[in-house]
Amino acid sequence: MGKQKNASGSSGSSKSKDTAKSKDSSSKSSKPSSSKSKSTSSSSDPPKLKPATRIHPRHILTSKLSTMESALARLAAGEAFDAVARELSEDKARQGGSLGWQARGALVPEFEAAAWALPVSSVNKPVYTTTAVKTVHGYHCIMVEGRK
Repeated sequence: MGKQKNASGSSGSSKSKDTAKSKDSSSKSSKPSSSKSKSTSSSSDPPKLKPATRIHPRHILTSKLSTMESALARLAAGEAFDAVARELSEDKARQGGSLGWQARGALVPEFEAAAWALPVSSVNKPVYTTTAVKTVHGYHCIMVEGRK
């Protein structure tokens, strides 16, 4: 009962404990020195941000180019993007054209290329595609509400 066995099954002598302590202390002392060298080099460089992998697009979808041209004219006159989308869009995204958060690669290629090229904007002051984007679904006017 005097000596207890440690996790490896050997009896716990002070010699093995001292060896374990010295290994732990040497590994602890090496960690701060390696992190110091990392922090030194990164302090001069600005932190790198991860590229966005998801966007929150809104769109207006029409089957006829003439309807899309009418939508683009209303947007150019200053109407809110979501109001025009509710009235003219022919798809299921009737909530102001919102498609929710979409991962890169989840949308048809023509739509995705146009959406990722746009900056983030709001429905009241949208930055949108000024020409119709043609896809297999029809003609789109696209804006991007967010990136993450």
